[in-house]
Amino acid sequence: METKIKASEVAAPYLAEVRAQVAELGEPLRLVGILSSETQASDVYANYAAQGCAKVGIEFERRHATPEGVSGEIYRASEDPTVHGIIVFYPVFGGTRDRSLQNEVAPEKDVEGLHTRWSRLLYNDQRHIDPERIKKAILPCTSLGIVKALRHMGNLANNCPPREAARGQTITIFNRSEVVGRPLAAMLAHDGAKVYSFDIDGPLLYEGRETLPTSVDRATALAESTVVITGVPSTSFPLLRGAELREGASVINFSHVKNLDPSVSERAGQILKRVGPITVAMLLRNTLRLYRNAQPTS
Repeated sequence: METKIKASEVAAPYLAEVRAQVAELGEPLRLVGILSSETQASDVYANYAAQGCAKVGIEFERRHATPEGVSGEIYRASEDPTVHGIIVFYPVFGGTRDRSLQNEVAPEKDVEGLHTRWSRLLYNDQRHIDPERIKKAILPCTSLGIVKALRHMGNLANNCPPREAARGQTITIFNRSEVVGRPLAAMLAHDGAKVYSFDIDGPLLYEGRETLPTSVDRATALAESTVVITGVPSTSFPLLRGAELREGASVINFSHVKNLDPSVSERAGQILKRVGPITVAMLLRNTLRLYRNAQPTS
């Protein structure tokens, strides 16, 4: 029988850490959320972000805009010295136009870590932005939250040499989006895991800093994997079933679509069925990190 992991318990120590550090600052932190989409997921995420900010003492301002007005709101928030972080609730247009908007957010205020500057550092496994290796790069919130969840679940080691935390783990991810699945695969591979990534275009293998074609099929990858992470966009995708899993595997579902057959509970060791509170905790943590990165080093 599996152990059910609560996202709120994973998030709690990070929220406490941010709350304590924000209280010590000499000025208020201010996060601006820009919302144009009328999708339920965007509205829910905006509400969670606002609630999270209230818990840790960060000011949250929600700005509504038409899709064509989002670019202007991004510019105004990027130029405003009283704004320390910006989050745009996607989708706005979808596709390449949204990717363009991600690059309009000033990278020093991009709490989601989606600007090309942050992506370039991530995929090249550059973890700091300064020669002294004091100021850390910003990573995508949900991907980072899943890494923290795996650490909580015991799949990633603590107090080990850099790039060794996931050594010995084989991980399958059903999602290769630019927002979650692809950065997550790279992050875990950089930490030593062997990562199989599946999406509608087929499988890829991530090892170290290499992304390689592979002929592995779903059954083989799942039978080998100590961790399975799923984030499918619709119910049309096949459910993950217990019979496919390696005995005792850790399972995480990060999409609002529940992609787990009930039989998963009979074979998995641990299951985390939602990650929203952890994503929000990483969002707030990134806001604080961007503020600290902007301060001169002594």
